[in-house]
Amino acid sequence: MQKDILLEIKNMTKTFGPVTALKNVDLYLYKGDVLGLIGENGSGKSTITSIAAGMQKATSLDSMKYKGEDWAPSSMLDALNNCGKGENGIGMIVQESGTIAGISVAENIFLGDLDRFKTFKLKNGKSFGPISKKQMYKAASKALAEIGIDNISPDAPMFTLDFQARKLVEIAKVMMKNPDVLVIDETSTALAQDGRKILYNIINRFRGTEKAVIFISHDLDEIMDVCDTLTVLRDGNIIRTFDKSEYDPDEIRKAMIGRELQGDYYRSDFEPSKLDDIAISFKNISLNEVNGVTFDLHKGEILGLGGLSQCGMHTIGKIAFGSMKPHNGSVTLGNGKKITSEAMAMKNGIGYVSKDRDIESLVLSASVKDNISVAGMNVFSINNFLILANREKKYVDEQVENLSIKCSDRDQVVSTLSGGNKQKVVFGKWVGRGSEILILDCPTRGVDIGVKQAMYQLMMKLKSEGKAILLISEEMPELMGMSDRMLIMKDGKITKEFSRSKELSDAEIIGYMI
Repeated sequence: MQKDILLEIKNMTKTFGPVTALKNVDLYLYKGDVLGLIGENGSGKSTITSIAAGMQKATSLDSMKYKGEDWAPSSMLDALNNCGKGENGIGMIVQESGTIAGISVAENIFLGDLDRFKTFKLKNGKSFGPISKKQMYKAASKALAEIGIDNISPDAPMFTLDFQARKLVEIAKVMMKNPDVLVIDETSTALAQDGRKILYNIINRFRGTEKAVIFISHDLDEIMDVCDTLTVLRDGNIIRTFDKSEYDPDEIRKAMIGRELQGDYYRSDFEPSKLDDIAISFKNISLNEVNGVTFDLHKGEILGLGGLSQCGMHTIGKIAFGSMKPHNGSVTLGNGKKITSEAMAMKNGIGYVSKDRDIESLVLSASVKDNISVAGMNVFSINNFLILANREKKYVDEQVENLSIKCSDRDQVVSTLSGGNKQKVVFGKWVGRGSEILILDCPTRGVDIGVKQAMYQLMMKLKSEGKAILLISEEMPELMGMSDRMLIMKDGKITKEFSRSKELSDAEIIGYMI
């Protein structure tokens, strides 16, 4: 039986200057469906959904209809309010940060709707006077509880929360408006197992009702498991839509990239290996949720660190780079030097790729050149003071070429790049300066399978050169696919160590996380 159409898009085109992001795209979303969108970075997934959700306008289209009526939201808030009707519209959880750091959790949830908490109410429905924070905090707690969150305080300043917690607040903010269409853009990549469970529960609540979900992800296993149908985009075109009965990983990958992937994706070997020399040692580290953690990372080793988001693994990464100082314990290099600051870490060949790419790893308003060269002064300058312009350009161009960074030129602003190319810029910053130790915190978050493969191959190349890699990841296939050893954390402590093995199962590993 044919389902009713909830959202209908016909002949949509979107251009950004000379770049065409969408080319005459048609899309149909049916009531009760969970529709997956997949494709390489820059394929048009986020563009089409952001237009439907009011974030931007199409360059041209024949029609866009929601619930059978013309649809042209002026903003994301307008889309949530069903274009001024104040009811069940389209809500979008964006890929990067959708919250404001300088205000509280509650203020973020009710941003643009704070009048409801003003003390005095008029008969015409308007309000005036001071905002009742007590009422606002109570309502925020209820909004968080309704999606299954009970450990985030509504009065907490947003900047005190970790990346996952900020993303969960954003989910609560959108769900509070009770949308009939929920767009989830690469959100699961920001979440560990516990956060993903909350997200999947929301999706299951939408499935089979009068509502619908558009789910965007680069995780092929996840998107096949979650979605009822799967639409593949490439270069701004819809290539094919797969029904659940047609799902075939190889066929979907081929549709995404227009060819078969060449070479290995994850490692093809199952023999753990490392050099005898220790690159860096963590001795009895304690800070915040981390409690007495001790381990060594060897040269020529990929050491995986896994667990739920609050387990402490992301804090370990920051401590390793000197951006956080432990209350107890020490981080010591193989040569006996202790890491006490970021400057000292860089001086001693440590590079750090943060999970929160746009906030902690990049200056979005700066160019590709400036983002890559900022860490390479020791390579192309004289005494870290006098910059040799030609050497700097050559240095940057080498990273752009070696990492296949897709940009118009080295002066392109980083904020205009796709997620995968942003991440390549971050890698270029640290690989270019010859870092001997790389702390990689969720390094493939929000990048497509082609870019992931390139990053995994780069990691293997660095390993073969004797570099040491600490791979912090919430992606179980990534940990199992790339690590020589895995350390699993729970409640700030290491609960289990696993060596690389063909027989190792994710169920066995997850048991030590939860």
